[in-house]
Amino acid sequence: MDLSVSIGRLNLKNPVMTASGTFGYGEEYTDFMDPSVLGGIIVKGISLKPMEGNPPPRICETPCGMLNAIGLQNVGLKNFLKEKLPYLRKFETKIIVNILGKSIQEYVKIAKALDGAGVDGIELNVSCPNVKKGGITFGTDQRSLSQLINSVRQAVPSATIITKLSPNVSSIPDFAKTAEDAGSDAISLINTIPALAIDPETWKPRLANVTGGLSGPAIKPIALRMVWEAAQAVQIPVIGVGGILNSSDAVEFLLAGASAVQVGTGNFVNPRATSEIVEGLSAYLQRKNIHSVSAIIGKLKTP
Repeated sequence: MDLSVSIGRLNLKNPVMTASGTFGYGEEYTDFMDPSVLGGIIVKGISLKPMEGNPPPRICETPCGMLNAIGLQNVGLKNFLKEKLPYLRKFETKIIVNILGKSIQEYVKIAKALDGAGVDGIELNVSCPNVKKGGITFGTDQRSLSQLINSVRQAVPSATIITKLSPNVSSIPDFAKTAEDAGSDAISLINTIPALAIDPETWKPRLANVTGGLSGPAIKPIALRMVWEAAQAVQIPVIGVGGILNSSDAVEFLLAGASAVQVGTGNFVNPRATSEIVEGLSAYLQRKNIHSVSAIIGKLKTP
């Protein structure tokens, strides 16, 4: 079975990748599976300087999902290039780095450094506050989003850029089109949805940050709808994220129009989830007598 897909300039051996923040820097999962079997590894978000993140508790389980308020803890650009990237190069898969910043200048600086280091792709986390716009996030303001993507595109003209869209907007198709027009090679969606969990015994929130991002199967129907809408609005590849635990979930996203998928919360439920999804996709195609995974992308049968 041919599982290969293309995301911008990247040719992936299969459409299964990890979602940023759920697979560490790759090394954390090697006791459970071989990351080389994946189409790509998207590592934990990288900022210009190291970040400690939020105080604990910062993760909790919810019905059909989980809440997290990690606070973008990471080792920072310099330490990533020196300590993490060399290890990642051992794997025979594409390495994509999720990046974040509080200004366009920070995004550009990180992107240029990573591109110079030879990473395969850059994913823009646009859910960060734009300090020059009064704290509004890049991902919820079309003009800011366009300026950010365009600036990174000009700084790294040959790099594969993926923009990870926020679900907290009025029209996903509009923001998907904005990303495409600004020069993004692909879009990934969705990011987590702001939510709250409360302990009825203590009357306190279960997270020290009070609110956090909801992920897991609870958000899958929402993610599927947004992927379907986005795929109809743009010509660039769409990467589906949100509640994918097994190959059947992955097939749903592919049918909705996703060219690839990212597995996030599933990695916490089952450390072998990604490799099992790769195997499951191959078995699904064989059972259906379909020779290429590309043949099912966007083939949702609507009335």
